[in-house]
Amino acid sequence: MRQHPFGSGGPPVSVIGQGTWHIDHGDRATAVAALRHGIDLGMTHIDTAEMYGDAELVVAEAIAGKRDGVFLVSKVLPSNASRRGTIAACERSLKRLNTDRLDCYLLHWRGSYPLQETVAAFDELVIAGKIRRWGVSNFDAADLGELLGIAGHGKIACNQVLYHLQERAIEHAVIPWCEAHGVAVVAYSPFGHNDFPPPRSRPGLLLQQIAEAHHATPRQVALSFLTRESPLLAIPKASRPDHAADNAAAGELALSDKEIAVLAEAFPRGPKPRGLPML
Repeated sequence: MRQHPFGSGGPPVSVIGQGTWHIDHGDRATAVAALRHGIDLGMTHIDTAEMYGDAELVVAEAIAGKRDGVFLVSKVLPSNASRRGTIAACERSLKRLNTDRLDCYLLHWRGSYPLQETVAAFDELVIAGKIRRWGVSNFDAADLGELLGIAGHGKIACNQVLYHLQERAIEHAVIPWCEAHGVAVVAYSPFGHNDFPPPRSRPGLLLQQIAEAHHATPRQVALSFLTRESPLLAIPKASRPDHAADNAAAGELALSDKEIAVLAEAFPRGPKPRGLPML
């Protein structure tokens, strides 16, 4: 499994991790088996959130006996992101996850509470040993700049954002900003939201052609493209062990510069949007 640093001074983390949004909606035993199989295959970066219903409980069962080998991330809702609220939310997540610490804790998106309050809570949690690092999700470059002015250099570990072949808006400003400031970029929904290129479409046929050259699948090619360089990571969800295995194999796939260029042309990033795309 390829690895990239999780932010400036952060540990190396598997480029393909495991997302858990809606993982609690299906058969729980199968979901747990999928996560555990993914961990065994090297996808040790596990992402969850208090917003994800019972996902933290599913993760807790999956990482039982494996906690020290997992890079565990959860998120606080903006509605809970006051100084006291953030600390209380973290304590609830730790209890649901049956662990004494998070490797990273994120603000899920920017809300009405001042960022100063949330940052103060994050710093307090770091000092207490409840979290090792902190980051954000769904922050545009301007928000990141404001946050940097509050927190200082080296504090923001990651920015988790929407990124897939047909939604490359973050390449305009977010990725360059994160690269310049040592912030990991974590792609959520890396296959899109029910809009992965159809097999018979021109982009779909291109993905299949590149996949066949590597004895891989189109989705593995997509994941490899999205994690082609530091600071890029991706967290696809898999609800079955075979899906987890398919995702994990992308962590060994390295595309050539020519293949990356061809894919970039086939899936143009388009003009810079007015706002940051998010789900």
